[in-house]
Amino acid sequence: MTVPVHGVARTLIISPNWIGDAVMAQPLLRLLHERHPERPIDVLAPAWVAPVWRAMREVDTVLEAPFRHGALQLGERRQYARMLRERGYADAYVLPNTLKFALIPWLAGIPRRVGYKGEMRYGLLNVIHHDNPDAPRPMVSFYAALAEEPRKDVPPPSALPRPALSVAEERMAQVLSRVGLRMDKRLIVFAPGAEFGSAKRWPTAHFAELARTIQQTNGDVQIALLGSGKDKDVCDEILALAPGVRNLAGVTALDEAVAVIARADAVVSNDSGLLHIASALNRPIIAIYGPTDPNHAPPFSDVCKSLYLALECAPCRERECPLGHHRCMREITAGMVWEPLQAMIKGR
Repeated sequence: MTVPVHGVARTLIISPNWIGDAVMAQPLLRLLHERHPERPIDVLAPAWVAPVWRAMREVDTVLEAPFRHGALQLGERRQYARMLRERGYADAYVLPNTLKFALIPWLAGIPRRVGYKGEMRYGLLNVIHHDNPDAPRPMVSFYAALAEEPRKDVPPPSALPRPALSVAEERMAQVLSRVGLRMDKRLIVFAPGAEFGSAKRWPTAHFAELARTIQQTNGDVQIALLGSGKDKDVCDEILALAPGVRNLAGVTALDEAVAVIARADAVVSNDSGLLHIASALNRPIIAIYGPTDPNHAPPFSDVCKSLYLALECAPCRERECPLGHHRCMREITAGMVWEPLQAMIKGR
């Protein structure tokens, strides 16, 4: 391995493609930093996930991956690996399970290459962990396990560091001013989207009913809808039913959304990347689960409530409801969310 000019070996993390997964991988970085505090940690991440890594104290440098989603691009990966070789990595942790991401540290000649078996990656990885598909590890445990040698049993999330992000108050004030929100008024954030699919979305009518209840009982509270540009139509439906909420879907870049959430007095969210960002910022959270298991990827805030009906068909983990009724989300009423939320609002 080529030793960098400054003579310090580094660690490379290859990021997942999902925002929530990146957040839940943060305890791995903390464990690695505790073991080798002298070793800077770099993260190779897609551009849309990079802002999450920049909010982690353990990260030295974020390298934005130049590769197209889903494409092998072997020549481009070989060329990029030559650049990585010059940075002098002692080890690499490959968090995605695909073959193409395992190619990069192998091509870069990084001596210790750690990850899960995934797509038959023997040889590309030389420290291989195994998950049980019949009883998948909780996501925080799944990633944190990579800090140790492979073993069958791993610590539960309660025994691990909690995911943690940080945002300076000056940054919060700057972003809130830009989007027309006030720092001196209480702020409730709704995250109505879900990149994975519509099955994970609480109905827009329920979000709107909850917004109207908040407006009627707490007239001075600001309500902001956050999401990507793909969530704008969903958020527009809520705005039409609950005038007065602020639709910021597609208005804020991810780093700005992180800053808005950091200032929130409470967050109501589907199981999505923004939920896990709110958790890592330790905001009070109401997390709404339907087709996914709250024990697999729960929020870790000091104040949080997960709502899950545990129907006989759940968790199906499907993008769309395979039975067509979407009861797992429809039957969680606005009143069921309002009950714990009002206690959170009163406590702020």
